[in-house]
Amino acid sequence: QVRLVESGGGLVQAGGSLRLSCAASGRTFSSNAMGWFRQAPGKERAFVAAINWSGTSTNYADAVKGRFTISRDNAKNTVYLQMNSLKPEDTAVYYCAAGKAAAVVTTPYNYDYWGQGTQVTVSS
Repeated sequence: QVRLVESGGGLVQAGGSLRLSCAASGRTFSSNAMGWFRQAPGKERAFVAAINWSGTSTNYADAVKGRFTISRDNAKNTVYLQMNSLKPEDTAVYYCAAGKAAAVVTTPYNYDYWGQGTQVTVSS
């Protein structure tokens, strides 16, 4: 059974940092792009960041560019999202996802495995 399990969410004050992790099991995703999405209450799921299979190419939503960093460790089958300078508008449930192919993609349609999500709450 393929599983993606996120961890590292929590409550943090504005300006603070969190590091999310997403551990995959059941198969290796070293040949797949990986991504992070988020969904705030009453809003649609939105792209946050993505990384290609080798970690040599990344893409970020404009809202997080310069503050968030996506990385991966294929030996551990794990992807990370380092979030710095957090803002209240970053509050959401964060989901990791495994892409259908190796290249960076930004639309949910191009991801076929999803985690259950981890809550990130940023207080002002």
